[in-house]
Amino acid sequence: MATKTRVAIIFGGKSEEHEVSVRSARNVIEAIDKSKYEVVLIGIDKKGSWHLNDASRFLLDCACADPVSSTSSAKDVTLVSRHNHGELIGTAQEASFGTIDVVFPILHGPNGEDGTMQGLLKLAGIPFVGPGVLGSAVSMDKDVTKRLLRDAGIPIGRFETFDRSEQNSIDLKGVIQRLKLPLFVKPANLGSSVGISKAKDEASLKKALDFAFTFDRKALVEEFIEGREIEVAVLGNEHPEASLPGEIITGSQHEFYSYDAKYIDNDGQRIEIPANLPQAVVENLRAMAVKTFKVLCCEGMSRVDFFVKKDGSILVNEINTIPGFTNISMYPKLWEASGIPYAQLIDKLIQFAIQRGA
Repeated sequence: MATKTRVAIIFGGKSEEHEVSVRSARNVIEAIDKSKYEVVLIGIDKKGSWHLNDASRFLLDCACADPVSSTSSAKDVTLVSRHNHGELIGTAQEASFGTIDVVFPILHGPNGEDGTMQGLLKLAGIPFVGPGVLGSAVSMDKDVTKRLLRDAGIPIGRFETFDRSEQNSIDLKGVIQRLKLPLFVKPANLGSSVGISKAKDEASLKKALDFAFTFDRKALVEEFIEGREIEVAVLGNEHPEASLPGEIITGSQHEFYSYDAKYIDNDGQRIEIPANLPQAVVENLRAMAVKTFKVLCCEGMSRVDFFVKKDGSILVNEINTIPGFTNISMYPKLWEASGIPYAQLIDKLIQFAIQRGA
């Protein structure tokens, strides 16, 4: 009998997207081919401590307040390097829980999606799913992402970036004059629509910036773009491929695709896959998704989000290097519609990580 590949799924984390990560991990555990892979669960709680979770108990404990550090199913662990494998060591007993062959990090936001976890795994010599240190870092920071895309000639919306040190001296009237109302304000280094606000006047712009600065030292102010919200999934290493595009249609009760619309309100959005678009626009989207992926030095997987205007022109909004794997997440749904079912997608992602190596 062939030895199973031991896959560590790292999830949770200290960021504001902790709960989304927990949901994503649960779905991956349920879908992964258990005849081929042995799953090891490593949960990071909101304080940053690492815990070894029992997979079967984890699925039951997900309804509790903190399934990551539940005392009924978790042991404190640390990850150490052992000859290009990872070994899990109990921090209290110094007992070994065995080696791992590859890591699937499902950590959204800072300290997981921004190159920090990727750097740790790189130093430990452990293969991992998704982009490496550079691709993760530049894609996480929306300001850096947009400047790199602009330099590469990829169309993006107009934006301005401000540092927290400027918080009380920003020329709000000037920003409004240059970018026009309404405006969207967001933290530079968060996803899942956390910290995003829509500003309709000077007072709400000030409030939106103050809110964004509670999450990050950098905040972006972006022009409003009237267009359809389209997403494309990318998969691969040296020769990445793009999925069919899908469309996010936000419910009329929400002003934009907010965190509540995504995860709280069951009627907050609906998804159309594939998106109803002319074939020429579809091909343009897929080509631009791959180009964006390459420009930002990504590997393994990413999801590229676009605006498609009435005239068919396309603007890149952002990229997500560890897209969600929840039951409503676009990345697995896009690939399923493109001919790769969930379990096969996970298999491909793990194999791409192993092929790339540490």
